[in-house]
Amino acid sequence: MLNSLLNQLKNDFKDFNFKPGGDKFLFRPPKTIVLGTDEPQAELLLLHELSHALLGHRTFKTDIERLRMESDAWAKAKELAARYSIPVDEDFIEDQLDTYRDWLHAKSKCKKCGLTRFATPDGKYHCPFCEQKI
Repeated sequence: MLNSLLNQLKNDFKDFNFKPGGDKFLFRPPKTIVLGTDEPQAELLLLHELSHALLGHRTFKTDIERLRMESDAWAKAKELAARYSIPVDEDFIEDQLDTYRDWLHAKSKCKKCGLTRFATPDGKYHCPFCEQKI
């Protein structure tokens, strides 16, 4: 089924390069989608990476911006899935988003006291407890 979808996408999105041979599905700006291994959710992963490209995702300045980009790409992937009659597994999508949520939660923990730090617009994390003691 992945090959059928891939042929449709190549026809509908001629500006993009679909490159086989990656370990996982990736978007390489500005126009390359790297195809990962054929797995049960390969079609959704392909649509997700194409969604990053269609949404113009290039870089992010903050971690929360990265999470927002991932969420937006999954929302766009759902739209594309409806267009191409690809079944959407909401649990799979939430599991994928959870990897970013878990990463963000772990990164925001203060290594000294364990409290949740806050991020400033420059992407740096600050602990309200430990920095108050300085």
